[in-house]
Amino acid sequence: MNKFGVSAQTLVAAAFGAAIMGSAFAVPKLLAPEAGAQPIAIQAPPGAPLSFADLIEKVEPAVVSVNVVSTQDMSELGDMDQFFEQFRGMPGLEDFFEQRREQQEQETPRTREARSLGSGFFISQDGLVVTNNHVVERATQIQIVMSDGREIDAELVGADPLTDLAVVRVKEPGPYPYVKFGTSKDIRKGDWVVALGNPFGLGGSASAGILSADGRELGAGSPYTDFLQIDAPINRGNSGGPTFDLKGNVIGVNSQILSPTGGSVGIGFAIPAELAKEVTDTLIQNGRVSRGWLGVQIGDLTPEFAEALGIEDVKGALIADVTTGSPAERAGLKRNDIILSVNGQKVTDSTSTTRLVAKLIANTQNKFDILRDGKAQSINVMVGERPADPNAISPVPGGANPAEPGTPSAVPGKMLPDFGVRLSPMDDATRIALGLRTGDTGLAITEVTKDGPFEEAGFEPGIIILEANGRPVPSVDAFERAIAEAKAANRSKVLLALRVGQITNYRTIDIPK
Repeated sequence: MNKFGVSAQTLVAAAFGAAIMGSAFAVPKLLAPEAGAQPIAIQAPPGAPLSFADLIEKVEPAVVSVNVVSTQDMSELGDMDQFFEQFRGMPGLEDFFEQRREQQEQETPRTREARSLGSGFFISQDGLVVTNNHVVERATQIQIVMSDGREIDAELVGADPLTDLAVVRVKEPGPYPYVKFGTSKDIRKGDWVVALGNPFGLGGSASAGILSADGRELGAGSPYTDFLQIDAPINRGNSGGPTFDLKGNVIGVNSQILSPTGGSVGIGFAIPAELAKEVTDTLIQNGRVSRGWLGVQIGDLTPEFAEALGIEDVKGALIADVTTGSPAERAGLKRNDIILSVNGQKVTDSTSTTRLVAKLIANTQNKFDILRDGKAQSINVMVGERPADPNAISPVPGGANPAEPGTPSAVPGKMLPDFGVRLSPMDDATRIALGLRTGDTGLAITEVTKDGPFEEAGFEPGIIILEANGRPVPSVDAFERAIAEAKAANRSKVLLALRVGQITNYRTIDIPK
C-alpha cells in the first residue's frame, strides 16, 4: 500500500504498500462468458454472524496473490547515501556533499530487479484480475497464485495511477471463479466487512472488522478517491485485495493503511466499489483512463477567503493561476475567478471541481458558471485531455527555475509599520525567475518585523504579493489603496494572491485596527 502524508490538520503518519506500477498498456480481447456463468454470491446471515467461515469458503477461490518482478532506478552511490547522511553537518563536509550530489546528477541512470507481493481478485471467468496500480508498477513479470497453489503467468491490461487501480489478465484459459462489485452505499458505519489477501506473503489470509468511516480524503496523492476506512486488519501485501460485505460482494479494494509502525493498527483504507468498477471497466475497454483537463491551479473558497472578498453563502473553487496555452486560458478563465458549477452541477470545493472536470470528455464544450468581481457569468470551455504529468507543464511561459523565498527585489522598498512588513516592487529578474508572464506585476516582501501581522501569519522575505483582493499591486500605493477599500467596506481581512516558486496560492492577512 502506498505511503501518503495527511495534513497537519488531520493526521500525520505513514501508509505502506506492497509494490509498484506498470508502464505499458495493452487493450485486451474481450471474451464472451460461458453460458450460465455466475459470480460467487451467498445469503447474508441475519444479525452478527457467529462465524465468517461460510463467506470466506465461498469467496476465497476468487482471491489471488500477485507476485511481481519489476525494475527500480538506482544510482552508483545510492546504497551509501544512508551511511554518509549520519556525517552531515560536520565541519568541512558540505563541499563533499555538494560534489556527491553533482556526481549523482551526472550518472547514467541504472536499474535493478525488484520483487514484490500484492493481492487481487477475479472479476470475470475468463481471467481478469483487479489489483492496485502500485502493485504492478513497472512490472516486467506478473504471476498470479491461486488459492489452490496454482501459479499462472499474467499480463497487464491497463493501470490508472490516479486511483491506484490496475487490471491484469491470466494467460491460461479459464473458467475461473470470480466475484462481483457491490455498492459501498449499501453498508453503514458499523457494518461487518471481511478482507482477504496476501499480507507479508501469507496467501489466503482473512480478517474481519467493521466499516469505520466513509468519504475519507487522503490528500493530493489521491485526488479522485473518497476512501472507505475499515478496521479489519490489513498489512503490506494486502494491496489490491478485496473487502467484502456479508453477501460476498466486493465493496472496496484495499489500498492503503495508516500506521506509525508499519503494521496494522486498525486503520485501513479501501477504494469504494463504485469507483473501482467504473475505472476497471474503462481499463478493460480502453487500456487507460482519459480525464478532462482544464489547466488551472485551484483552491477551496474558504469562509475566511469569502469574508475578505465580501461575499456570503458562496461555495466553489478559487482559481489561483491559469496555465499558458491551456483550455482555461483559451476560454478566458482568469485568476480570482470562482468556479460555482460545471454543466449545471454545483461544486463545493477544489476536490469536487477536480473530480467533475476529470469526468468530462476531452475536446468537448462544457459550461462553467463562475463568479468574477462579484458578478455571476457563464463561460464555455472546450476541455482538453489531462496530461500524464500536469506538474511538468509550466503554468506560465519560460519554465524558469523557481526562485526560493529569501531572494528579495533589488528595488528599494517601503516599510508599512502597521503590518510589520517592507514591500518593494518586483523587478524583472525576480519575475523571470518565478516564471511569471511579461507584464505581471507584484510586490516583493523584503523584510518582516517580529510580532507584526505578516510575521504572525507566517510570511517570509522573498514571497511575492501578486494581488490584494483581486486587484494587481504594481506599487506599494496600490497595495495601500486595496487595504483602504477593504477598510471602507468594513472588512477585517484582505485576500492576497502569493507567488512562491512557480506556485500561486492565497492567504489572508488581518487588517490592523
